[in-house]
Amino acid sequence: MSQSFLSEKLEEDAPQASVPLKSHTKNTLLISHGRPPWYGQDGERISDAFVIGVAGGSASGKTHVARQIVKALGSIPTVLILSQDSFYKHHSPEEIALAFESKFDFDHPDAIDMPMFASCLADLKACRQTNIPVYSFEAHQRLEETKYAYGATVIIAEGIMALHDPALRSLYDLKVFVQCDSDLMLARRIARDTKERGRSVEGILEQYLRYVKPSFDNFVRPTATFADIPIELISTHTRRQLQERSNAFRPKMVKMVNSSLYTPTLVKERLEDDPNMMIMPSTPQLEGIFTILRSKDTSHQDFIFFTDRLSTLIVEYALQFLPYSPHTVTTPLGTQSHGKKPDAKYLCGISIQRSGSALERGFRRVINDVPVGTLLIQTNSKDGEPLLLHVKLPVSIRHQFSAPDTWVFLLDAQIGTGAAAFMSIRILLDHGVKQDHIIVCGAVDNEMREGWLEGDRGEGNEDGAGRKDLGYGTWYGSDRYAELLNFTACIDGRR
Repeated sequence: MSQSFLSEKLEEDAPQASVPLKSHTKNTLLISHGRPPWYGQDGERISDAFVIGVAGGSASGKTHVARQIVKALGSIPTVLILSQDSFYKHHSPEEIALAFESKFDFDHPDAIDMPMFASCLADLKACRQTNIPVYSFEAHQRLEETKYAYGATVIIAEGIMALHDPALRSLYDLKVFVQCDSDLMLARRIARDTKERGRSVEGILEQYLRYVKPSFDNFVRPTATFADIPIELISTHTRRQLQERSNAFRPKMVKMVNSSLYTPTLVKERLEDDPNMMIMPSTPQLEGIFTILRSKDTSHQDFIFFTDRLSTLIVEYALQFLPYSPHTVTTPLGTQSHGKKPDAKYLCGISIQRSGSALERGFRRVINDVPVGTLLIQTNSKDGEPLLLHVKLPVSIRHQFSAPDTWVFLLDAQIGTGAAAFMSIRILLDHGVKQDHIIVCGAVDNEMREGWLEGDRGEGNEDGAGRKDLGYGTWYGSDRYAELLNFTACIDGRR
């Protein structure tokens, strides 16, 4: 199946925020040890991202202070430094001409798009994706491109007016004002603007005396009264807040089971207690494929071949859950043939690494010419919690206006605990993908267990003796897990 039925194409935006941005921009996403679950066993968000507002005069060292806060926090999952500089308004040709003559006031609150700044920050605080505007200081203009950002546990919003707008202040959990000597700020501004923004010293001084200094006295300095506590206390308070907001996700969802997940009477129909779970009918072909895949005597070449064959069958089965509309074509003999065509505006695949990679080739065989994104979710070796380490999503999901019209095939080759699939669904919902537009493709095999290979040393298996039982046993998600799924094209791996 080709993607030719898609009526619109989306232009690629800038590299995703999971990759640090270029050195000349202040918007930076710092990733350390992965993002633990931010939702409960019912799939609903249970806590917001922690937001810190950092204000101060121009070149007072706000970005440096933000980075010092990150350093003081230590091992914190994901931190986003969001700069107010990205939110300057779109300028008219007349305003641009004034800007090049150093006669435009960039330090007045009206120069900043405060509603957009607050909107982007509110999306990030609510654990949703956002698209940050890009402003060029060389051209004195907001560009058409945007920067995609998602997944921060801690957000540090910095800018001269970061504490000026009440809508912004209402989003902050903590507020900081950076005090700095005025002479030092001027020296820093001259060094920065000549090197990074292509300005002349004369123009910098003229702008400083005409706009920067009066703005600092009238608008920036008064916001110091809104500040909370010093950096040392901020880092301690932030760590404590994150600990209080943490969610011991896995133990709450565990259901100990000692028997098969599916009874023989339910193999060929919807599970009564999971109305959105669809199980592929067991056939001699499927039983033969599973027999080959389980055999220790199967060659490497045969294992790959039959894995691809299995993935093709799963995706072909899942295609029935896409929307279709009537379509008429003309045959080579000139007669009219009435049929159907897929009615999805945007279509893509998401592979849950690393097991989902096994399904990618089968997915591309059945549905070619569609984008495939990746999610890297691994298990914390200490407590068994899932950790989000990397997000790379197709462009139709990264844009808020197109995500609701996107249908997603979520590929997870070996559904064991269901924790990775559960987190992946929550990520898609955070991006605005509709719940009934998510089709999970995977396989359940009760005879296969996840674990470390003996002799394979690494984190959580330092002695190479194999994975220790974390005490959770074999389990699957709560009833809400089934409700979060649209349809799961799932193969039952019973013998």
